Amino acid sequence: MKFEKNTELDQANLRIIIASIAVVYMLILGFLPGQRFDTYLPVITYIILFLLASIGLRQAIARWPGHYPARRIFAMIHDYTGTCFGLVVGGEAALPLYAVIIWVNLGNGMRYGSRYLAIATALALLALLCVYRLTPVWQAQPFMVLMLMITSTVIPFYAHLLLERTRKASEEAVAANLEKSRFLAQASHDLRQPIHSIGLFTACLRESRLGQEERRLVDNIDRSLLNVSQLFRSILDLYTLDNGRILPKLQLINLGEWLADLVRQNAEAARWAGVELRLRPCRFWVQTDPTLLATMVQNVLSNCFKYGAHRPVLIGVRRRGPGLAIMIYDRGNGIAEEHLPKVFEEFYRVRQVRDKDVEGVGLGLSIVKRLGELIGVDVALRSQPGRGTAVTLQGLPIAAPPAVVVNRDEARQVGLLTGLKVCLVEDDRNVLSATSALLERWGCEVQAELTAEDLVTDCDIIVADYDLGTHATGIECIDAVRRQRGRAVPAMIITGHDIEKIQAALHDRQIAILSKPVRPAELRATLRALRDRVHEPAEGAVT
Repeated sequence: MKFEKNTELDQANLRIIIASIAVVYMLILGFLPGQRFDTYLPVITYIILFLLASIGLRQAIARWPGHYPARRIFAMIHDYTGTCFGLVVGGEAALPLYAVIIWVNLGNGMRYGSRYLAIATALALLALLCVYRLTPVWQAQPFMVLMLMITSTVIPFYAHLLLERTRKASEEAVAANLEKSRFLAQASHDLRQPIHSIGLFTACLRESRLGQEERRLVDNIDRSLLNVSQLFRSILDLYTLDNGRILPKLQLINLGEWLADLVRQNAEAARWAGVELRLRPCRFWVQTDPTLLATMVQNVLSNCFKYGAHRPVLIGVRRRGPGLAIMIYDRGNGIAEEHLPKVFEEFYRVRQVRDKDVEGVGLGLSIVKRLGELIGVDVALRSQPGRGTAVTLQGLPIAAPPAVVVNRDEARQVGLLTGLKVCLVEDDRNVLSATSALLERWGCEVQAELTAEDLVTDCDIIVADYDLGTHATGIECIDAVRRQRGRAVPAMIITGHDIEKIQAALHDRQIAILSKPVRPAELRATLRALRDRVHEPAEGAVT
């Protein structure tokens, strides 16, 4: 509806502009040497009346937007009537007004489609016949009239062919885009599962007693898997941004604790890169989307690990104007000045000597920039070759801390999840086995289930896959357990599907959600947060 309103309003605006130009043109003719102004006065008067009527029509379109065929045909007749009057009264000097007929013809066809193009062409030919019958000058030049009528037919016919080709090409592009969407959605789910399970299996190996050589092999597997996961996530992030499916969800967060969690989650990747990851503590609270901001910081850190390996990276927070800025410094190779304007472009990579082994396709910073535009965070980059790079994420609004701040017991935070009862529901046997083994390594008591049918559990936390086959979803499974237990048991969904749609389906259920492939550190941090809720007072029975 909005598209139709805009096109018709654009046509009305253009009508007013052309009528104004026609008035000026006739005024100029009237004041030329050898011309009598009285000859053009009727035409000028009529066009002024036409202009006033056009303004009224424009206001009606703005007041009542939508698709009204009768109004569009009336606008065509209005245009042709005014043009014909000018051509008849103005005689040979008014012949340039014929251009208005072509404009009306093509304008309606291009804006509204082939059907309106055909109607406009028929009205144009009728208008030319009327001018021919009423104008002696035209009657004296029948071949000129024939040429004008042929022109008024051939040009719209060619425009019709172009419209049809454009329509078909557009339909093919839409179909191809839908097919690509279906393919990416399926490929995303199918690829997430094995990547997710491999990550959990290697985490289990890491928790085992390994020799030095075995631990080195596990490190290599983890490092390769991290590169695959980051590339996979970058492509999916780019695809989701292109489809406009990311909507910020603002939350109040303690920026210092949030950054500390992010540093802990990246500790292993920093160790592989030989990077000492330093964080300056802060106590500010901000209002932002923590998930999108985490993706931004994660992508910047990934670049630091790639291009600043074996050198320290510093993360800090500073006041910038009315808000806060997250500053990330590395001491890598730096970026030459000529590359700085291009580093935020998609697939642009700064190639330097001996860096061919650096993983990536050049999407990280472009995603950072686009996510920053979504949540109102400006991204700035300063760099000097040989001295390092500084990335600033500024514009985070400072918020007042909540009335009641939970003081977490740090000893419990860093400890294992010993004794925590987890009900794990996952229909993929490999993922179920890997997740169950890892949770048991962390000290959890795991009830592993392949299906949600007839599920009975006394767990502290439910961890469910979203897609549990044809019988139920993870949300339905959690709802059933909560009804059975009579309280809102802390719960988590782990999914390989479109996370935005699932978040919309969660409503206010207080269910955490993680997107596969999940990093073990991310899973452990979420379990710790849910464990804290186990000890909170019950909120009442669940209906």
